[in-house]
Amino acid sequence: MSTVPPTTVQAYRASLLHFHADPAFNPDACLWHEDGLLIVADGKVSAAGDYAQLFPTLPAGALVIDYRGKVIMPGFIDTHLHFPQTDMIASPAPGLLPWLETYTFPTERQFGDPAHAREVADFFLDELLRCGTTTAMVYCTVHRESVDAFFEASAARNLRMAAGKVLMDRNCPEFLRDTAESGARDSEDLIKKWHNKGRAMYAITPRFAPTSTEAQLRMTGELAAAYPDTFIQTHVSENADECSWVKSLFPDARSYLDVYDHYGLMRERAMFGHCIWLDDRDFARMADTGSAAAICPTSNFFLGSGLFDFEKADAARVSLSLATDVGAGTSFSMLQTMNEAYKVARLKGSYLPAARMFYLATLGAARSMQLEGTIGSFVAGAEADFIVLDPKATPLLARRTERCNNLEELLFALALLGDDRCVGATYAAGRKVHERASTTQA
Repeated sequence: MSTVPPTTVQAYRASLLHFHADPAFNPDACLWHEDGLLIVADGKVSAAGDYAQLFPTLPAGALVIDYRGKVIMPGFIDTHLHFPQTDMIASPAPGLLPWLETYTFPTERQFGDPAHAREVADFFLDELLRCGTTTAMVYCTVHRESVDAFFEASAARNLRMAAGKVLMDRNCPEFLRDTAESGARDSEDLIKKWHNKGRAMYAITPRFAPTSTEAQLRMTGELAAAYPDTFIQTHVSENADECSWVKSLFPDARSYLDVYDHYGLMRERAMFGHCIWLDDRDFARMADTGSAAAICPTSNFFLGSGLFDFEKADAARVSLSLATDVGAGTSFSMLQTMNEAYKVARLKGSYLPAARMFYLATLGAARSMQLEGTIGSFVAGAEADFIVLDPKATPLLARRTERCNNLEELLFALALLGDDRCVGATYAAGRKVHERASTTQA
């Protein structure tokens, strides 16, 4: 952990990368400074640009951390994952529903124990930081204790995190079941306790339509309307069998997504995980309401759920982001998630440039969460959540990046060959919260 007080002006010299637009729609979206300087004061970005221009503006005695040879960029933002599933990652199952029954629900049962929930939350957050993720939208369990443990652990690290208690009052084991009334009451209490306290943000979290009665979905929509600056997170159209199940449970709904729309759960700050089997009308409705899609490629490959359609989503101009979906997702690393997202696009007959992948994991995710200007870029005043990537972290990566001829090739190599070993350091609000050995020279 850093011993430098956050009120001290600090500067970081390295190559700088961030975005001001989506590379899919703006060829000049990328902001790249080969020899750059990031200046941080009071936990926020003061300036970012060319070293030669900014160095003379530093106050006398300002500390300059030398990361030359590395790439500094905003911290990754993971928009869909489950902290209670940390210990069941890489558990074998023939599909989504058997996986839930065999592993997920029994594992989540333990999170009524505050000590257990806190121990897992501590490991989970440290693993995210080790992989360069500084913000995430996180599912807890049905237990209030799991939410308290998560936000306590997050506050101890001063991280900007969104999380919420899972709501489910049917089609789940009795030991994980709440009621429409108790779920709404507990959620409201947790909103009042945690939302916008420090860097904590609350996400109203119906697990997915099959595990909520119509009464619970109605009360969830009422809660979302009463607290419009909270987040909403859930799953939609992940798996073909799941979609058929939803159709049988909600026969009057036009589509799976329409179930949520009917109960007022589509709006800005609503994040829908997966979105694989949506049709054109669904994507158009997402765009109209400001709802966003969290794309979870490692999870979708692991469970055989399907392939996200980037072209269809882009045609509707839906807000997109990348997500690990741990524990069905097989890695905490957003670099590995980019690797798999690229393959999803190719299998669907499209192409995902590296710059777009890094955008989706930073500014794109911030925009999806309505947090542009707060996280995800180096605009002045943004919170100083950033990471230091090492293009020479492994012998193979070093050999490949030495032969890169442009920025796109460099980013592509990092995405396809990189993992947690590439993350030399992670900073949250200007304070170092993770460092690999032999990374900095002050």
